[in-house]
Amino acid sequence: MHSSQVPAEPSSASGADRGPLLFDVVIAGCGPTGAMLAAELRLHDVRVLVLEKETEPKSYVRIVALHARSLELMAMRGLLDRVLRHGRRRPAGGLFAAIDAPVPEGLDSAHAYLVGIPQPVIERLLEEHAIGLGAQVRRGCAVAGFEQDDEGVTVELAGGERLRARYLVGCDGGRSTVRKLLGVGFPGEPSRTETLMGEMEVGVPQEEIAAKVAEVSRTRRPFWLRPFGGGVYSVVVPAAGVSDRAEPPTLEDFRQQLRAVAGTDFGVHSPRWLSRFGDATRLAERYRLGRVLLAGDAAHIHPPIGGQGLNLGVQDAFNLGWKLAGQVRGWAPPTLLDTYQAERHPVAADVLDNTRAQMELLSPEPGPRAVRRLLTELMGFDVVNRRLIEKITALGVRYDVGAGPDLLGRRLRDIDVKQGRLYDLLHRGRGLLLDRTERLGVGGWSDRVEHLADPCAALDVQGVLLRPDGHVAWIGDDQQDLDGHLSRWFGEPIGLSS
Repeated sequence: MHSSQVPAEPSSASGADRGPLLFDVVIAGCGPTGAMLAAELRLHDVRVLVLEKETEPKSYVRIVALHARSLELMAMRGLLDRVLRHGRRRPAGGLFAAIDAPVPEGLDSAHAYLVGIPQPVIERLLEEHAIGLGAQVRRGCAVAGFEQDDEGVTVELAGGERLRARYLVGCDGGRSTVRKLLGVGFPGEPSRTETLMGEMEVGVPQEEIAAKVAEVSRTRRPFWLRPFGGGVYSVVVPAAGVSDRAEPPTLEDFRQQLRAVAGTDFGVHSPRWLSRFGDATRLAERYRLGRVLLAGDAAHIHPPIGGQGLNLGVQDAFNLGWKLAGQVRGWAPPTLLDTYQAERHPVAADVLDNTRAQMELLSPEPGPRAVRRLLTELMGFDVVNRRLIEKITALGVRYDVGAGPDLLGRRLRDIDVKQGRLYDLLHRGRGLLLDRTERLGVGGWSDRVEHLADPCAALDVQGVLLRPDGHVAWIGDDQQDLDGHLSRWFGEPIGLSS
């Protein structure tokens, strides 16, 4: 099957002769985005199959960062304790272009910290979460082609097997097969620079390393050796040029580049993992064509500076999961699925811009170095530091859900309620009406929206309607106005309920 066989929108051809719809959704890729999306769909009893081309989980131990917004999402699904058991907490300061700045006081989150966690571990936790909810995962299976029609998508695997599903979601990385077959443009900039990144042990004292890093960092960035403990260091060093990123670097590559940049290789040895990255920056023109959607790195790629990539993909999954589930289950309003691109495309564009800016600030050229010095000075002002931290952590994201108070469209922090903590009420992936008036109700939406009447909730407004992703869809105290917004986000009411 070729991309020319994939229409811009579903064709009128009948799917009757294409086999039964064995699944509601097939997901290509079982990385963090694909696994989280599968779990979100299973919360709504959607039949999910995840296809992963790799036969075994990743073996290298790369540390990735979970930022505050992603930690909030983990708390909303009851996963945070598991994550914290395997990760290391540290303050969320110094994230923007590695400029040393403290965490702003009173950051609006109960989880205003960063968690470093091995990538294989977070992938395993999310995959186990999805499987525990009933998702099927098949390894060693790659998507080779697909066709879509009015009723679903026929997915062809590399071995020739065909599967039928209502929807297909490409979570298959920056070189996404699904995106390429779909014919969606991926404009942006190719890599201009290359950087080596890895974790390894060193053979010289910490004091010597710190002194040399401080000296080199004045003129060369990105460059650092940061201790993890147990003699293991995170090593980042500029590379001489852009080479084939499909080939992993060697320890000797690190030694050569360290000697070229710092005059010493620090006696590096016993690597845990080694990789290279460039500054390629691309954003898919569309996130959806008919019954095929894109999420995670399949929709956007950018340099890893600031550690936003995994977080951006997981947050895509949270935004898409309940909307796609509503479409499959039949209650979604006609335009609900369209809000996935409308909301997430601008967020990704903003991340791409801030990583472009951060990469410029790492340049050794005089102009960017002068701008870096100026920005470092400006970050001494709380309002500037706070704004940049909110960008990196996604705490500042506000979706356009209509005019209203500043809280409208934003995520609501994990506040105290009479049943404990707010996020504990969101484990089932449903909406939530938090009602301080004790006279509002969700009526015929009670199968999709929880209701908590709590006059003592730590909230400055009388009532809020939360979407399953924790964003505020309505603020007020009028039942008729609430009903209109329940219809907008959760479809038509079913029957009569109190």
